Amino acid sequence: MKQPTIDLPARLLLSLTPWRNAKTWRVAFSGGLDSTVLLHLLVQLAKSQSLPELNAIHIHHGLQAAADAWPGHCQSVCDALGVPLAVVHVQVLPGASLERAARDARYGAFVGVTQANELLLTAQHRDDQAETLLFRLLRGAGVRGLSAIPSQRPLGLGYLVRPLLDVSRAELEAYAAEHQLSWIEDPSNADQQFSRNYLRQQIFPVLTQRWPQAVATIARSAAHLSEAQGLLDDLAEMDLAQAATVSEFDWLGVPSLEVAALEKLSSARQRNALSHWLVPLTRLPDSDHWSGWENLRDAAMDARPIWRLADGELHRANGRVWWLSGRWLNLPEPAPLWPDLSARLLLPDNGQLTFSGVIPEGVLSVRYRQGGEVMYLPGRGHRDLKRLLNESGVPLFARGRLPLLYCNEQLLAVANLRGLDGSARGNCLLQWQPAINDQGLS
Repeated sequence: MKQPTIDLPARLLLSLTPWRNAKTWRVAFSGGLDSTVLLHLLVQLAKSQSLPELNAIHIHHGLQAAADAWPGHCQSVCDALGVPLAVVHVQVLPGASLERAARDARYGAFVGVTQANELLLTAQHRDDQAETLLFRLLRGAGVRGLSAIPSQRPLGLGYLVRPLLDVSRAELEAYAAEHQLSWIEDPSNADQQFSRNYLRQQIFPVLTQRWPQAVATIARSAAHLSEAQGLLDDLAEMDLAQAATVSEFDWLGVPSLEVAALEKLSSARQRNALSHWLVPLTRLPDSDHWSGWENLRDAAMDARPIWRLADGELHRANGRVWWLSGRWLNLPEPAPLWPDLSARLLLPDNGQLTFSGVIPEGVLSVRYRQGGEVMYLPGRGHRDLKRLLNESGVPLFARGRLPLLYCNEQLLAVANLRGLDGSARGNCLLQWQPAINDQGLS
């Protein structure tokens, strides 16, 4: 029996009301049933409502031969509806999970096109929500994972919004039939080697035969869990406010937290706070790998513990934990020549240097620490650089990136370190602005 769809356009419009002032609504258009209905609904609404500019984007993964025909189908649908379409080809990197690799490639493309005050609209629905919760439950996910699919989140410079999460697959099918829509059937959707397909084709039919409202009630549980996660996030923000104290090395641009403040919390609150802090930085570890945090936290004061995560590392130094990723995990490339100290020097993959004061006479060069360096300080004589760095409290992870200025093979200044940056001589100053643009982009 076909379900009524008379209220579907109104429900969609209501869910998108907070976003009516956006510059652009861009539909992620696969050409399948769900995105076809979403695009058609929006075009119909635009005939009677003042909506933002509407366009569509199709991601071509190149994973199966059948997919080569899909951009053409999507183009014909968009032409008929009067909607501009962009087709983006992506490369899916090999990995343990083809589904995840394809998703990463797809959303990477979405991030690239979503600008400020723009929305990317995707067509996940209530059945997808229920399948996601059950799938993650079987994987042992916690509250965050069981919150399933969020209705909105930041994406690129704009936002990702899923306006159909309260709509069932049956309603979308009924709407498509009523309006005689055509769509693509992805052959991979029949492959039960993929866990989601197995749940959809084998498990949910059995569940709904015994409990007809199973999809709706499971999706409702996801909403409850999402609310619970919101409360946990609030608690995490409170705890992190105590741990996110000012550090004398904040100029490094490396996210850090005070260990002592975290140690005052229960183990569960520590994990909650750290999870909240790490979400924008890396994929979170599973339960079995949280022992890495305990090892980091409980290591001896003179130890150099490291907790390696999917997209970076946590280091402990100076009573703090520091998040390192990207360039911070590697030594910098050799510094170029600096023929004019009155101009800024761009360091490959390591920010920039400025020099002020009296320019010394001699052959000048910028280098990085190799070990065994000695520096002359007025009133103190020659001192090992290692000992001077220890006195300054420079975190170990930063020492290999500190620019050193040499004059005639003698170490003249260490950037940014008071007393070592040339200021002790009273006539010059070496300042370094580290590159900080790769912390927290995961």
